[in-house]
Amino acid sequence: MTEDEILKLPYRPCVGIMLCNTQGGIFAGQRLDSAQDAWQMPQGGVEKDEDPKAAAIRELEEETGIPAQAVKIIAETEDWIPYDLPHYLVKKLWNGQYRGQKQRWFLMQFTGDDSMINIQTEIPEFSRWCWLKSEDLLNKIVPFKRNTYEKVIREFKSQLDDS
Repeated sequence: MTEDEILKLPYRPCVGIMLCNTQGGIFAGQRLDSAQDAWQMPQGGVEKDEDPKAAAIRELEEETGIPAQAVKIIAETEDWIPYDLPHYLVKKLWNGQYRGQKQRWFLMQFTGDDSMINIQTEIPEFSRWCWLKSEDLLNKIVPFKRNTYEKVIREFKSQLDDS
């Protein structure tokens, strides 16, 4: 695909979850499909006619095993935050239908304990997980998502400082 063809593609609607524990850590998982450091917060597509908040709860459970009753939604980003995939990935992901994703992010407080986290889900996405401070998270993510994560952290900063 040419750059012009890629730029004409739409963004895939997606949700992201910034899950925080009571010590101020942010959940991050190492992507199972990457041999390099490729940490990220839980995220996933919004299904047709699905409410983004419902999608966030569903994706969190699908990726971490954490049920809805073990989280409290604290905040949501004001707008969708888009990011473009590196061009070499466009044809590999989602059958080349999208140039990247536009994400609605949710800040959630984890009210359970770590024993509730199970990344060995039906379709696992992570090989391991940990709790990170925001600055450590920014240093571990894939470069093309860094700007998105910076925006999310900035938007949730006041709520993160309170936790």
